[in-house]
Amino acid sequence: MIRDKKEILEIMAAFEKLNPNPKCELNYHNAYTLLVAVVLSAQTTDKGVNKATEDLFKIADTPQKMLELGEENLKKYIRTIGLFNNKAKNIIALSQELIARYGGEVPHSREKLVELAGVGRKTANVVLNVWFDEPALAVDTHVMRLAHRLDLSDGKTPEAVEQDLVKVLPEEYIKKANHWLVLFGRYVCKAQKPDCGNCPIYDLCHAKDKLKV
Repeated sequence: MIRDKKEILEIMAAFEKLNPNPKCELNYHNAYTLLVAVVLSAQTTDKGVNKATEDLFKIADTPQKMLELGEENLKKYIRTIGLFNNKAKNIIALSQELIARYGGEVPHSREKLVELAGVGRKTANVVLNVWFDEPALAVDTHVMRLAHRLDLSDGKTPEAVEQDLVKVLPEEYIKKANHWLVLFGRYVCKAQKPDCGNCPIYDLCHAKDKLKV
């Protein structure tokens, strides 16, 4: 059952007090490098992506430069990343699509973004949230798990969870909430071992496996 709005406001207020201006942890220079970084981040840590793209983005930070680098050379930069062969193929394909359809620019449209190779709704929402400053919610494994754990959603799919969160979260918190939930799941309420002793919303947590502190 989804909890009442009063408690949801208290949770958001606690996150805001702890981190007033949460940021995406992927490194990027422009909309294109953000898009590439998010595509690379699937089933891979942001830290791993940042390590791989540190040198890559020095020479290929536009669709045209990426095409000039080529798929095989791209693989050399990202081979430490999971599924790098398929991701390299998608990055080359989406670079071609961006040039052919949008003059090399990243479109400011979820519908157009998800038509690009390797780009799903989650990736599109990250780009909309981080680059275009929209209140878009990207539901990854952290957001999905915590939305359930904190009784913010009982949705069974990422899109259902996204729809629930948009409904229950105050509009002014939606954009930041995406980062708050990701960072909270990454560093505090970890899947394997929640750090309940350092939880800013311990008193608001109703999880059955909540630890006594």
